[in-house]
Amino acid sequence: MPGPIPTPVESDLRLPKHVDVVVIGGGIIGASTAFELAERGVSVLLCEKGRIAGEQSSRNWGWVRLGMRDPREIPLMQEAIRIWHGLDARLGRATGYVQSGILFGASGRRDDENLRRWLQHVEGQQTGARMVIGPELGALLSDNNLKLQSALYMPQDGRAEPQWAAPAIAEAARDRGAAIMTQCAVRSVDLEAGRISGVFTERGRVGCSQVVLAGGAWSRLFAGNAGIALPQLKVLNTVMRTSPVEPGREVSLWSDEFAIRKRSDGGYTIASGHENTVDIVPDSFRLGLQFLPAFRQEWRSLRFRLSHRWMTEAKQDRTWLPTDVTPFEHCRALDPEPSQKVLRQAWSSARKGMPALEGAEIVQSWAGLIDVTPDAIPVISKVDAVPGLHIATGFSGHGFGIGPAAGRLTADIVTESAPVVDPAAFRLSRFTDGSKVRPDPGY
Repeated sequence: MPGPIPTPVESDLRLPKHVDVVVIGGGIIGASTAFELAERGVSVLLCEKGRIAGEQSSRNWGWVRLGMRDPREIPLMQEAIRIWHGLDARLGRATGYVQSGILFGASGRRDDENLRRWLQHVEGQQTGARMVIGPELGALLSDNNLKLQSALYMPQDGRAEPQWAAPAIAEAARDRGAAIMTQCAVRSVDLEAGRISGVFTERGRVGCSQVVLAGGAWSRLFAGNAGIALPQLKVLNTVMRTSPVEPGREVSLWSDEFAIRKRSDGGYTIASGHENTVDIVPDSFRLGLQFLPAFRQEWRSLRFRLSHRWMTEAKQDRTWLPTDVTPFEHCRALDPEPSQKVLRQAWSSARKGMPALEGAEIVQSWAGLIDVTPDAIPVISKVDAVPGLHIATGFSGHGFGIGPAAGRLTADIVTESAPVVDPAAFRLSRFTDGSKVRPDPGY
């Protein structure tokens, strides 16, 4: 069963000779960055090795959430929600955005306490966030068999359609003058006197003074060829969608057993609420010490395995010349097999918890590879060692909802404008400047 098919975005026919900025990667981060730059009158080329939103940007849950984020991401996510509110009108296209609310369920005393601790990070910020119990929780989750004692309710959170959003943003960037090349991998950067002077693509060279690397799960490989150490691993998440359900519940739910949100077609996107798969690969050992705090913190939700990905990545070239055919051309899209075990468990739990799903069918399932950093927050940063190079990657499964604001912040950094939020927490140098690098769940 193939993965989700995003709205097609046609490639421009001709590669430009020169632009101000080349954005590498056509996911929601790259598309949002290109859109923000083009809207400011910057000439920009968005270059994608496959198709727009062909990987994780069309495979995620579709959540637009502030709830339960790392506190360092909260200001940027609040800006993202403001952008989502007017985004369809700004783009002239539908993203499927709905402010439906999200519930984060507590199944016991420990979970309730953690949710209440996290809630303190948004107190007094007029988000409407609150703990719900009893009749209010029952009203939000009518007709359910879940044994939730309480839940954190985030009424400003919502959802959008992953297969629509990044393509809509990319097309709007083109409306504003951006060039878009698909099936066109960027092989490497070109330097003069140590700074960016262009990029080499599989179709030729493009001159530019700024480059944004927004390559998702591929970013570490590209950065490494440029001599930049970017600690990043891949985590596999399995997802399914159902046939339409009537009448359907608007509010999304995250529980231990499953996560669920309504889709624009009346069906639901369902995934495990806690389980992710980590393939053991050579980078697992190269980066093991840096990721150790994260592994210790999340060990209950991570399932490590040895699979074919070890050999795939072991055989991958790690350095190459601009004239070489690169790994990005050998694999246009990461399309891993979903975990059948996770599908069975999540589907069984969802049907037990939500009787309305009994008559529904699974119509599609897929998996995606999430780009994860040691502290589970992104890199949105200039690269000090290579003037003109910027990185926007490592969103650790939180990238879809925050994407429009991440694009705005990246554009601010590239154009040296006042940043929409303080980007210090997202600097690349945190991995080398002695900072304590570890995830912060906020409780």
